[in-house]
Amino acid sequence: MINFNINNLVRPNVAKLQPYSSARDEFKATGSEMVFLDANENPFQTDVNRYPDPQQRSLKSELAKMNSIGPESILLGNGSDEVLDLLYRAFCEPGQDNVITLPPTYGMYKVLADINNIENREVQLSKDFQPNLQEILRTIDANTKMIFLCSPNNPTGNAFAEEKILELLENFNGLIIIDEAYIDFSSEESWISKLNDFPNLVITQTLSKAYGMAGIRLGLCFAAQEIIQVLNKIKPPYNVNALTQERALNRVSNMDEVNAEIADLVDQRDVLYKALLEVRTVKKSYPSNANFILVKVDDANKRYQQLLEKGIVIRNRTTQALCENTLRFTVGTKEEIEKLIKALKSLE
Repeated sequence: MINFNINNLVRPNVAKLQPYSSARDEFKATGSEMVFLDANENPFQTDVNRYPDPQQRSLKSELAKMNSIGPESILLGNGSDEVLDLLYRAFCEPGQDNVITLPPTYGMYKVLADINNIENREVQLSKDFQPNLQEILRTIDANTKMIFLCSPNNPTGNAFAEEKILELLENFNGLIIIDEAYIDFSSEESWISKLNDFPNLVITQTLSKAYGMAGIRLGLCFAAQEIIQVLNKIKPPYNVNALTQERALNRVSNMDEVNAEIADLVDQRDVLYKALLEVRTVKKSYPSNANFILVKVDDANKRYQQLLEKGIVIRNRTTQALCENTLRFTVGTKEEIEKLIKALKSLE
């Protein structure tokens, strides 16, 4: 790492910012029965009449134990998209700074760059869907603040080679954001285990995929305490509601069930991959470390419409870089995969 200092990345106005102090941030419970007359809440019990814990302490404590890190290295957001947006707002000066993304990849990186008036410099992946290191390093300049790596990548499904990520971490004086939305389906180890080695490493995860909780909108961010402190300054005080915190805590406290579901989805992914080898319209299926498979077909627009007419909704990725005539199949239940395979084999 070359002279990395988080204070050199923070926007000056954010560095000077005095964060909002919510009512629930200003006291510590004594353990006795408390009378809450501080936050102008309705006192009548509805189960949600009180504001949620702005720091989500119980949930962070459980996540910290699961990942063998301190809770001070965790930020929670209203979905991963809020976490990503906070990163832009904390570290990128509008109209001045830039970020690097590697298409084909998750589309919200570019959308958030546009929303925040940040230049998005795209460096296309290689033909085997790996980062093009030489081109990335050539693209970096003094105003490059963040590089986004989605691994396992969406929509391609593959994990990026460890040595490529390491080279970027060691040679880039900004933040490396590794989006691990699909890490639970991968045989690769999470980069959380390397947080102590790289002060410029930020990892995002979600409960929307493997945990089956897309409806509660909970995104996770893991980083050095200094980075999390900056993000905490600008996050809304009650950005994760009480119901989300409760449902998430219940779910992560039942990892046997979660792991059983993940194992089932990985099995069904293998079933689907093998079956696709026998489908006439499929030209190539790409190996996946996620809960989906990217498939090259003879005519993506035609096959997408045919499957829709058969009541099966998939994703047409043919407009993405390197993804001409590709479809993305999410792995469903055994019954759903059987229906998909049957439908694919019937296409003419």
